[in-house]
Amino acid sequence: MNFRQTLRENPVSFQIAPMVDVVFLLLTYFMSASIFGQLEKEIDITVPTAVTAAEPARQEGEVVLNIDAEGGVTVNRQRLESEGLSAMLRRLAELFPGQSVIIRADESTPYRHVISTLDHCRQAGIWNISFATREPPEAAPAPTP
Repeated sequence: MNFRQTLRENPVSFQIAPMVDVVFLLLTYFMSASIFGQLEKEIDITVPTAVTAAEPARQEGEVVLNIDAEGGVTVNRQRLESEGLSAMLRRLAELFPGQSVIIRADESTPYRHVISTLDHCRQAGIWNISFATREPPEAAPAPTP
């Protein structure tokens, strides 16, 4: 009796179709991630300048709260009223403790609107908050006498 299995004559080959699928999915992921990262900066807001302004490393999943000159808050290109903002921040804090939030307020936004947004964050239990600024333009050198 022969208990040996017969060996296949054709060796196992590399399957290209699944590899193309994986590469396509990776390409789609990185393209969509880069697009969504730029959406928050496209809103017409001019943040104030700061001498110590620097481009921080973006954290995964950070939420950007855009406050325009009239005090309206926009998140993910959707304008939120006070109740909607509070509900969204509470849900965010509940699902993701320690979630980072960036506040991008226009330089002409009244201070009370920024404090109101900070108050909403505090009531929701969000403590990881930072403010967006930009570097000041290079000042022209003073003429020498």
